[in-house]
Amino acid sequence: MRREWRNPPATLAEFTLNGDQGLDFYDVSLVDGYNLPMLIIPKGGTRGGPGGCSSTGCLVDLNGACPRELAVARGNGSRESVACKSACEAFGDPVYCCSEAYNTPNTCSPSVYSLFFKHACPRSYSYAYDDKTSTFTCASADYIIIFCPLPYTSKFCLEDISQGMKS
Repeated sequence: MRREWRNPPATLAEFTLNGDQGLDFYDVSLVDGYNLPMLIIPKGGTRGGPGGCSSTGCLVDLNGACPRELAVARGNGSRESVACKSACEAFGDPVYCCSEAYNTPNTCSPSVYSLFFKHACPRSYSYAYDDKTSTFTCASADYIIIFCPLPYTSKFCLEDISQGMKS
């Protein structure tokens, strides 16, 4: 991923299209922080691997619950949080960034901060090696990305009732 075209903290929709075995790999990532709820819904496509053609996302507004040390305030003296930094962005510590001596799955563990994101958004990528519960695959699909999904729409889609949309 190219860092120069995004500014953290930001909720990211990440895609690798036509990857290994012709599969698309996708996730909603909070690794670089959070700024808004997001939902990815595959439309059409065929299941081809783990998490095959499942919807994913972060459906809640985390800005109000963001730990103070990660919160980005609106400005002008307001304490209202408009985004939530990652611990890596906030502190620059290799243990939070999964860098230097912590750059492998064996040496980088989820922090209390990444667990905050994971508990709120269990299907979203919360730290550098959070692949098992957060990366989804599909083949030959189109993708709908919804920013700030309504709660009932979000619940509907993540329960995979959205299978009806795949026709």
